[in-house]
Amino acid sequence: MTNAKGDINHNRRAFLAGIPAAAATVALGASQVAAQTPRPVASGRRLLGNLEVSELGLGVQNMHRTFHTVVPDRDEMIRLIRSAYEQGVTFFDCAEVYGPFTCERILGEAMAPFRNDVQVTTKFGFGVDPETGVWDFTVTSQPERIRRAVEGSLKRLGTDRIDLLYQHRVDPTVPIEEVAGVVQDLMDEGKVLHWGLSEMGPATLRRAHDILPVSAVQSEYSMLWRGREADILPLCAELGIGFVPFSPLGYGFLTGAIDMETSFAPGDFRAMTTRMDPENRAANMAVVDLARDWAAQKGAKPGQIALAWLLAQGDNIVPIPGTTQMPHLRDNIAAANLRFSADELADIRTALNGIQVQGGRAPELVANWSDVEAPDA
Repeated sequence: MTNAKGDINHNRRAFLAGIPAAAATVALGASQVAAQTPRPVASGRRLLGNLEVSELGLGVQNMHRTFHTVVPDRDEMIRLIRSAYEQGVTFFDCAEVYGPFTCERILGEAMAPFRNDVQVTTKFGFGVDPETGVWDFTVTSQPERIRRAVEGSLKRLGTDRIDLLYQHRVDPTVPIEEVAGVVQDLMDEGKVLHWGLSEMGPATLRRAHDILPVSAVQSEYSMLWRGREADILPLCAELGIGFVPFSPLGYGFLTGAIDMETSFAPGDFRAMTTRMDPENRAANMAVVDLARDWAAQKGAKPGQIALAWLLAQGDNIVPIPGTTQMPHLRDNIAAANLRFSADELADIRTALNGIQVQGGRAPELVANWSDVEAPDA
């Protein structure tokens, strides 16, 4: 991070006093936060801001309960995480709300033998009771809540620091400058090394980066949903911020595992999204067909095409496909070996632009948590 603690604290006080960030910085005689300049990394590695990670990560969100509502065997999940590490994955994505708490405990146990060789993320921002783990489906980033969440995550992960801490969703009642100030304090204590935001509005991202450089943004992005290409991806490129796509396989849709005969178990998140309604699903199968066509050309699988396409969208992009099955893990990791020429990428984009994806990507409650702008300080 480039800002000295004194500068950040001064800017933070200025924001809370109602002075624009630019004016506060100019008054200090300091320059505005510039784009983070990437440095060379080895093959198979990428940078999220200044945090070096494997080019593909592993999301552990469903290791307590899959979309199919199956509860995986805990020991098998630990073996899967360790197998991912043995195959070169060093970037593991978690959150306190996954479980809640359970996935952090699984990840903490799994990575204990190689903790110093991996980069771990977790997230705060939802109203999870720290004692019971009950989630009331609210968002909250009150300063005391952030600190309490981080202390709990450190304990469950069995570590003394979090490599990348995200605000899971923006709290519409707490200025992002106040959130950044708490995270800076945690950095000063060595408990957090880098920070990021998830599904925030673009103005909030810029404000956050001005006060404390942001390493990464997490948001949905795939061949099925490309909404971030219009706003957040260009902003990340401008500021040198990494981008971490969640649901890079469209919740399994882009693997070809879901067709018109598929029925969803009660409680399956995908059944609550209108893009999986039968009439919309029929139209959206065109994206899967496109991935299948390219898989045939490349001697690959549709899901591998989807991941390789994402990786080709920028060196600052690090997808985090989640899985609870070892064969799927191997398929996902192998996707990083696929390459597209510039002409091939142009052909794929032209084809995607000709497909009108139907339906919403999330239930209304979840959608309301996205693209939120933090209030003024």
